[in-house]
Amino acid sequence: MDEALDRLTSTFRGMTARADEIQCECHWGSEEELASLKVPDVELDPDLLRRTMWAPDWDDQASILRRVLPQLAAAMVDGGVDDYDLSHLGESIGRAHWQQWPTDQAAAVRTFLEAWWAHCLTSAVAPPAHEAFALCTEAAGRVNPWLAIWETLDHPLATRRLAELVNEWGLTLLSDDLPWPTIDREEEKLRDLTNWLLTHAPRRLAGHDRLLNILNRLAIAGPARWDGPDWPFPASGWKI
Repeated sequence: MDEALDRLTSTFRGMTARADEIQCECHWGSEEELASLKVPDVELDPDLLRRTMWAPDWDDQASILRRVLPQLAAAMVDGGVDDYDLSHLGESIGRAHWQQWPTDQAAAVRTFLEAWWAHCLTSAVAPPAHEAFALCTEAAGRVNPWLAIWETLDHPLATRRLAELVNEWGLTLLSDDLPWPTIDREEEKLRDLTNWLLTHAPRRLAGHDRLLNILNRLAIAGPARWDGPDWPFPASGWKI
């Protein structure tokens, strides 16, 4: 994690927003705050960082993200984004189309996201994995790279995080809905996540009867999914 963060910080050190970038003073912030984005390496107030990532209407989202990435990444590691909507943060990262940046820049972003995702799966002090998964998916546009990492992590906490995801998102998935808001590829994301859970989750969740019941029903199409003597079961207060 430290190595990936150091690489990201060194790659984007000295970056600034465009000199002609504008933003709404009424809804975003002051001229002085906007000016601070045009100066390299000055640490932003946490609230300014949040507002900068929240705003959807920057003229050059890529330059804005490059400017704030070192501080944003450090906040992600240190818990400074605990009160963010992580799926929205991922969407903000994705809007910058970082995969199309110069090779070294794109590689630094991808390496950091991969390291942060693995950290969220294996650390007791990290955002909930299902929220981190939504961030990474929206940042990259696909679910498969993050599921592939999860599949390779033979770690007790990674398995617990999987139980928490099914516990948190089970009913939504059974309703054939994606459990977080997205702006594109909704059906693809839902399909790929569902297929992966049906393939890889049952073995890792052995002994979690309620969660296995969800997965068994997820494999059933149509109204029959909701029938049976062990259904319904409580939607809240489940024990993992």
